[in-house]
Amino acid sequence: MKEIDLMPQTNFLVTAAKSGDVIAMNQLVKQWQKRIYNFAYKYFNDYDLAMEVTQKTFISMNKNLKTLKEEGRFKSWIYRIAANYCHEEVRKQQKRWVFPFMKVQNNQENAQIENSVSATRNENPEQVYGNEELKTLLKRALATLPEEQRIVVIMKEYEGLKIREIAEIVDISENTVKSRLYYALGSLKKLLDQWNINRETVHYEI
Repeated sequence: MKEIDLMPQTNFLVTAAKSGDVIAMNQLVKQWQKRIYNFAYKYFNDYDLAMEVTQKTFISMNKNLKTLKEEGRFKSWIYRIAANYCHEEVRKQQKRWVFPFMKVQNNQENAQIENSVSATRNENPEQVYGNEELKTLLKRALATLPEEQRIVVIMKEYEGLKIREIAEIVDISENTVKSRLYYALGSLKKLLDQWNINRETVHYEI
C-alpha cells in the first residue's frame, strides 16, 4: 500500500484505538508491524533482535497511544519508539554484541573482498546485483557506519522517510540529519569503491 493511502487510514485507526477500540488497535499493529520489523532488521541484520525491538515497540504503542496528541504524527512517533529500542539494545549488548557479518577486520580481509567482487565484474550487472554475496557486502558496508549515521541512512534510503520526519524521530535538527547523511553516504561510497562496487559493476545507484 502506498504511503499516500496508508496515512489517512492510519489516522482513522489511531483515533479509534485511542478511544479504546481493540479492533482498531490490532489493525494498527497489523498495518505497521512489517515496516517496523524491516527497519529493525536493517539496523541489526539479526532476526532475533529485530523481533525483540518490534515486540517492544508495539507493547509500548499499546500502552502509550493515548499520550499521542496528534494522529498525524503517528508515523514519526512509532519510528521514534522503535529507534529508542534499537539504541537500548545496542547499549545492553555493547560489551558483547558484534556485527559479525560486517566488520572488515584488517587489510587482508579487505583485499579478499575486493578480489571477490573484482572476479564478478564481467558478469551481467543485473545478475551481480542479485547475488546474495553482494547484498551481504552492502549490509557489511552499512554496519561500518557509526550508529548515529547508520540510523539516518536506513530511515532515508530504506524507509523513505523525509528529512523533517527523521529530524523529529531522532530529535535533532534537519541540518544535522543532512550532515549525517552526507558523511555517511560519502563513507559508504568510499568503502564500496574500494571493493569495486559501483554503478558499472552492479547496475545500482550508490
